[in-house]
Amino acid sequence: MNYWISILFRIIPLAMGAVCLGLGLYVLRDGTDANDFVAGHILVSLTAICIALFTTAAMIIRQLTHTFSPAWKVILPVIGYSAAGATVIWGFAIIQQGSVPSFVAGHVIAGVGLIAACVSTVATASSAFTLIPRNAHGRAQDGPPAEAYSRATGAALIAVPVIATVAGALWAAMLLARAAETPDYVAGHVLLGITAICASLISLVSTVVRQVRNEFGEGERWAWTLWVLLMGAAAFGWGVIVLFGDDRVDRIAPGCVLLGLGMVCFSIVSKVWLLALTWRRECALANRIPLLPVLTCLACLFFSAFLAEAATANPGFFVPARVLAGLGAVCFTLFSIVSILEAGTSGKE
Repeated sequence: MNYWISILFRIIPLAMGAVCLGLGLYVLRDGTDANDFVAGHILVSLTAICIALFTTAAMIIRQLTHTFSPAWKVILPVIGYSAAGATVIWGFAIIQQGSVPSFVAGHVIAGVGLIAACVSTVATASSAFTLIPRNAHGRAQDGPPAEAYSRATGAALIAVPVIATVAGALWAAMLLARAAETPDYVAGHVLLGITAICASLISLVSTVVRQVRNEFGEGERWAWTLWVLLMGAAAFGWGVIVLFGDDRVDRIAPGCVLLGLGMVCFSIVSKVWLLALTWRRECALANRIPLLPVLTCLACLFFSAFLAEAATANPGFFVPARVLAGLGAVCFTLFSIVSILEAGTSGKE
């Protein structure tokens, strides 16, 4: 990989994290309005996902540029998991404030921390990324390489997004059991979308782990990709149902945010699909796959612009307009990750 391109791909997650942080702090500058409180805090929390994606980018790029040392196997995951853990703790601390805006914001922030933990697991699993293209040119009968992590380690890595998904699903169900209350209704639906992202990351972590260990089977080539597509379609479809299936005034924010979370799932598809397409076969169109997160980024940003305009007439659109801008930044960060994967699996210098 070209040195300057590698710098660019590491700058993108940090730049998008700065966008989420800066926009969030700008929205919070007044701090007296409930919509400002919710939108601003959620935007700031999205920085944790960008930090986790940065650790993933750095982990893979350092291997591709031959600047990787064993210390990075510890440093980068510690950075990612620390950001994720701090975000979860911050979310629970905000919930304890007791107000309606803090209830909604705190639950969503804690859910964002779960996503960041799953992304950090992708970085950890990628600590032996260079084995993937090597195994892809070998045979299944060769078994796991000596340099690969153990089966138990691989299972532990996959367990992280699985646990996050189960926790998110149960948490959302508990909130939606009290859906007659607006805070529970809003937070519960958004947590469902967050759970869909965690479930999508099960596919990505599993794909990386099983390719590193040379255990990726032919049946998995499309199964993991279809799973992520299903999660994205579920989040997006549920958002449409929430928006148009009821006349509740409080449906607007969770419905619109669910559409954006579905877009994030569709961005994750690009990574899983790319790894599947390039495993033991040539794919002439693999270099086009990074366009997918660019398209989802643009979709989030254009949708955000329309919602911002709608918010001048209906304040219910204020929060989703700001949150969608942050989700667009996350999608663009995923563009850098899938571009790195494409470079690594294609053997580009």
